Amino acid sequence: MDVLDLSRWQFGITTVYHFLFVPLTIGLSIIVAGLQTAWYRTKKPEYLRLTRFWGRLFLINFAMGVVTGIVQEFQFGMNWSAYSRFVGDVFGAPLAMEGLLAFFLESTFLGLWIFGWDKLSPKLHLATIWLAAIGTNISAYFILAANSWMQHPVGYRINNGRAELTDIWAVLTNSTTLVTFPHVLFGAFLTAAAFVLGVSAWYLLKKRDTSLFRTSARLALVVGLVSAVGVSFSGHWQAQIMTEQQPMKMAAAEALWEDEKSAGFSLFAVGDVENGRNHINLQIPYGLSLLSTNTLDGEVEGINDIQARYQRLYGPGDYRPVVGLAYWSFRLMIGFGALSALLAAAGLWLTRRGRLPAGRWAYRLAIAGIGLPFLANSLGWIFTEMGRQPWTVFGLMRTAAAVSPSADVTSVAITLVGFTLVYAVLAVIEVRLLLKFIRIGPHEQAEPEAPIPALSY
Repeated sequence: MDVLDLSRWQFGITTVYHFLFVPLTIGLSIIVAGLQTAWYRTKKPEYLRLTRFWGRLFLINFAMGVVTGIVQEFQFGMNWSAYSRFVGDVFGAPLAMEGLLAFFLESTFLGLWIFGWDKLSPKLHLATIWLAAIGTNISAYFILAANSWMQHPVGYRINNGRAELTDIWAVLTNSTTLVTFPHVLFGAFLTAAAFVLGVSAWYLLKKRDTSLFRTSARLALVVGLVSAVGVSFSGHWQAQIMTEQQPMKMAAAEALWEDEKSAGFSLFAVGDVENGRNHINLQIPYGLSLLSTNTLDGEVEGINDIQARYQRLYGPGDYRPVVGLAYWSFRLMIGFGALSALLAAAGLWLTRRGRLPAGRWAYRLAIAGIGLPFLANSLGWIFTEMGRQPWTVFGLMRTAAAVSPSADVTSVAITLVGFTLVYAVLAVIEVRLLLKFIRIGPHEQAEPEAPIPALSY
């Protein structure tokens, strides 16, 4: 491997790992705030017990997300300095806003929430967790605005070989951001719902705190099903924007080689990348045209035609991503998301009218289902970033030109191995901490004025 390949592997591994924590943090922040709101309004002790229980797990995950996210910033300077010089004026603006506004908002009020149980009034204390949750979601928006600029650059000009910001409002209201943000949020809520459901199912399987965790499970099932519907609709809108702005990504996702009207949605394909055709392609008739254009007879561009057009526009080169990776990551993302939705719908039916499933299989499926949204999220981001290749900034900067000219194979290889080993250790710590506090369970009694000891987090 050369420096470019190693740098891409390093950034890919650290980014996918970091994003394991992000959606769970976003989703749990809202769930915990919702549970504390329910306690504030009803004064029912079970809601306070659930707030404290899920709050501990939320804080463990939040802390690990912060630690793993720090590495991302250093990589821009170490491995991607050419990229940083080119986009720094634009890319730095939303990132600075995220750090100075959103992160300080969430971290400050999260600290007040942790230590303010016996020092703040219940109403003011409730406000702290909502402000922390809002800060978490605003943070996601700024990060997505920066990433969306890489997908669809707006509000800039090129001056002396660098992109310079001309309109921050255009960057923050980029059409790509506006469709990506709800898709990521719904995916985060689905992830948190699956986590809450799986842990609740473990308690129900063990017949511990059955009434408490039936409430928790039902909440997770409702949030999960609503979120799955939201993911589907927002994903549909995102596919239309992607077809318009990055047609090669959409064509690769469907292994569509030639322009086609009334295009079918591919379920399974075996292709010949060298010759640009498929040997086998099982399809849902009209599905791709409907997904991409909202019409049954809409035309969708194919890989070969886009490649020819891009060569005329950008010059000689191969503008195709790794088609097999784009195709299967797109399919698996949808598949794992659909399974999560099916699990939520089945769970709501099985727990209707105060019931609980009699068979142990239902609880075991719910526990296993924790991993489904995590897989869907990871595959979605792999598709998003790999499908944009060979561009780092679409239409402006190729990935081969973004790597640091001073980086060498040895240093990148050493840091790649080092980061991977450190992240493996952090994964063990995260899992052990979560399992420890899951087994401890909620407090038997939760007095409103009693603080949550900081060390217990």
